[in-house]
Amino acid sequence: MVSTSPICRATVLLFIAACLTGAARAEEQPLERIAFGSCAKQDKPQPIWDAIVALRPERFLFIGDNIYGDSEDMNVLREKYALLGAQPGFQKLRQTCPVLATWDDHDYGKNDGGAAFPMRRESQQVFLDFFQAPADDIRRTRPGVYSAQIVGPPGKRVQIILLDTRYFRSPLKQDVNTTEPGEGVRGKYVANNDAGTTILGDEQWAWLADELRKPAEVRLIASSFQVVADEHRWEMWANFPHERLRLFQVLRETKAGGAVLLSGDRHLAELACLPADDADGIGYPLYDLTSSSLNAPSSNFTKAGVRFGNELNRYRVGLTFFDCNFGSVFIDWKEADPVLRLQLRDEQGGVVVQRRVRLSELNPAAAKSS
Repeated sequence: MVSTSPICRATVLLFIAACLTGAARAEEQPLERIAFGSCAKQDKPQPIWDAIVALRPERFLFIGDNIYGDSEDMNVLREKYALLGAQPGFQKLRQTCPVLATWDDHDYGKNDGGAAFPMRRESQQVFLDFFQAPADDIRRTRPGVYSAQIVGPPGKRVQIILLDTRYFRSPLKQDVNTTEPGEGVRGKYVANNDAGTTILGDEQWAWLADELRKPAEVRLIASSFQVVADEHRWEMWANFPHERLRLFQVLRETKAGGAVLLSGDRHLAELACLPADDADGIGYPLYDLTSSSLNAPSSNFTKAGVRFGNELNRYRVGLTFFDCNFGSVFIDWKEADPVLRLQLRDEQGGVVVQRRVRLSELNPAAAKSS
């Protein structure tokens, strides 16, 4: 047996302390580059990862349809996750930055699925295994994959909130009437006004309110489907109007400044904004940055090989982008009034939609005084 002198032990302890201090300091570095995306066909090439890795994001948020599993067989889900894990670009991404994730319907296991999906508990564990959640992660024992973290020092804190819009969601209401795509109305769902229905479920709602009360300068809130848009008839928060209003109410009541919504699902990309003075507004402009798909553009908007579409969205800012895309949020903390660049980027990394927002603009007090 080899003995260790007090001096050696002290040296080792100092080394460990220095490593832990260095890790803590690294974690306290403010986030400046966050990328996100949704809807990745695991059995098709995914060249878009090269452009994402080239941006050197400090976090990547995978916000749903991370694979197309669509199965109650957990072995099938594992095999499809394995195909994603084998994608060379995704492997590079994992070496570049932490990957945080929530799910949407296809990786959950059922198209447009909700709380009625019989394998939701088992699917949750497969999801957590693939995204390398530790054994003591609270999501291992708590229903739902929602999570949150705050990164950065006081004055430059970014809170990342990943909602679970599947595990607790009530049944959708479907309309038998046909729609007229040429008039900008597509989809099959209509509002479910039953006040007893939910998207997040009671426990997640309480958790969200607690998270929003924590101090942070910027809050990136990821929902797998759109929050602000309310005129199309696919999946969106407006399928449950009372839940959409509840989200806005929680943001108002907690006085949570700096909130920006990130969403996916639609196989198109666009930016929407709920104005501060809207009847449902939260006291400052609420942006919803939608990015989808990473490698599977929607055939709904393709004609004669050209992608285009007419879809109503009274809250849209700028144009809709229909090809492969990802989203990014750049934060310039050097400015006295920090600037957020909300961006949508094409497969080569080129910016196709951008909105510059001063952090002071995302402050309910500032909005009231203006």
